[in-house]
Amino acid sequence: MRLSRAEQWSALGFATPSVLGLGLFTLFPVGMAVVMSFFQWPMLGTQEFIGLDNFRYLFGEDPNFLAALRNTFVFTGLYVPLNLVVALGLAFWISHSRWKNLWRVLFFIPAITPMVANAVIWKLLFQQIGREPNLLADGHTALLSVVAMSVWQGFGYNLIVFSAAINEMPKPVLEAAAIDGATGWRRLLRVQLPLISPALFFATIMTVISALQVFTQPYILTAGGPGNATETLVMDIYQAGFQARDLGLAAAGAWVLFAIILLVTGVQFLGQQRWVHYES
Repeated sequence: MRLSRAEQWSALGFATPSVLGLGLFTLFPVGMAVVMSFFQWPMLGTQEFIGLDNFRYLFGEDPNFLAALRNTFVFTGLYVPLNLVVALGLAFWISHSRWKNLWRVLFFIPAITPMVANAVIWKLLFQQIGREPNLLADGHTALLSVVAMSVWQGFGYNLIVFSAAINEMPKPVLEAAAIDGATGWRRLLRVQLPLISPALFFATIMTVISALQVFTQPYILTAGGPGNATETLVMDIYQAGFQARDLGLAAAGAWVLFAIILLVTGVQFLGQQRWVHYES
């Protein structure tokens, strides 16, 4: 049915604020970041087109970028499985508890409290626990300490996702599995995990993306130190843009991070057909 002119104008009026917001705060900054990555773009001064020199500098001459890239991958490789295992294990435990709602609230609180405040408290704890040596001042333990604080901060969100998926598991399927003799680990691996695999896939995607963008925890806990042992990609981008005041170099680093997230997410979506089971 063809809309009347009044309905068309009404629809346009409702859509305009969202479209303007998307264009002004998303599409325009993204487009400017693409342009700036090919320029020497000081915060104050004249811009100069330099082509791919910003990217060449990042991968060839920047003493911190490759270290930040390595630290980001190490953090992601440690944080993601720990987060998922802790959240999944507690979600299954809570599902059998009389006080399940109370436990969900308690475990979810760190995820909604300010991360800066949590990081400051954990910094004080680490400094007290590891006075000799200070865990945050040792290059061998600093990144592990950041991972520990991050898991505590972030697993509550995935716990809620997994708890909801566990509650929605079809009881007839579980009963049939029990009749067939599926118990313990066999029941978990062959029945329960496939049933909640869509939730696992969603949680994995979101956790990997957040891990690759980690900034607040290492910035507050260690400021990237000792040396550059805990400096991450987003920290390197921040330092290029707001400390070195080279917006072109910061934009190039941001596009490298975007490409990594896009590639990792694409691989995850391609691989989901092997292990994610959706109800038909």
